[in-house]
Amino acid sequence: MKKPIILSGMQPTGNLHIGNYLGALKHWVDLQNSGKYDCYFFIADLHSLTGDMTAEERRRQITMLAAEILAAGIDPETSTLFVQSHVPAHTELGWIFDCVTSIAELERMTQFKDKSVSQEKNINAGLFTYPALMAADILLYKPEAVPVGDDQIQHLELTCDIAKKFNKRYGDFFKEPKAVLTKTPRIKSLLEPTSKMSKSKGMGHVIELADEPAVIEKKLKKAVTATEGGEGSLGVENLLLLLENFSTDASYKSFVAAEKDGSIRYGDLKKAVGDAISTHFESFRTRRKELLENHNEIADILINGAHRASEIANKTLADVRKMVGIR
Repeated sequence: MKKPIILSGMQPTGNLHIGNYLGALKHWVDLQNSGKYDCYFFIADLHSLTGDMTAEERRRQITMLAAEILAAGIDPETSTLFVQSHVPAHTELGWIFDCVTSIAELERMTQFKDKSVSQEKNINAGLFTYPALMAADILLYKPEAVPVGDDQIQHLELTCDIAKKFNKRYGDFFKEPKAVLTKTPRIKSLLEPTSKMSKSKGMGHVIELADEPAVIEKKLKKAVTATEGGEGSLGVENLLLLLENFSTDASYKSFVAAEKDGSIRYGDLKKAVGDAISTHFESFRTRRKELLENHNEIADILINGAHRASEIANKTLADVRKMVGIR
């Protein structure tokens, strides 16, 4: 029996950190390894054009992200990994969806409002129409489900609305994909545990998947724990959350108990977190290095992935063209 398709994408905006891993990439690997789905994962390079990046840097980031996705456990023999722009059907269907999506719907998107503030010097039309292209990314493959976090539900809801509007205007064609809500640990900044882990604040705030053990140790030594006013307890909670996700259950429970009875030693906690993360990503670092030393392997995987993705995308687009009357 044919497996249901599941699809997700990620922008090439720099080395992945553990927040990205726990928030998305780990779920990709788990979905792939479940054997229940035909998985399609893509690098959203077209979406990255809404930000400021040189052509050389974008190419480097695409290669880097592909290497990190593969090193984390995505198997190109089992899943389809491709670059968004390598499948031109994405942009054509995105334009068709632009033409059935109202300005009011796009204006309501919180991501556009947030981006308009964070990059006020580059508020471009691509930021505004981003959700229509995202809908095309998804609906091209007619997936059964899309893994999303809380912050992406609004985008998937608009995708379903666009599918409904298209079906009403041109005839029943697109199915509304279901959301696979991922229980994502809310990893916080090492230095500002009131905010989520993000490289925009500086490299000391994050632990990258590629960080060597010595780098991880140095960053964790500076991580916030207890400070005046009690706010520092958020830092301890963040470290315990990292320990819960990367260490043994016994180690995690022992530190939780120590925190409750007041015997916890923050230096020991930081060392335990650092050791657990370093060990967890040891094979990742090795495989990532191998891939980045052999760009041809990455290129071949992405070319093959684009061919496989195009088989589905081009068929969907051909049907859509007939329905809207442009072929």
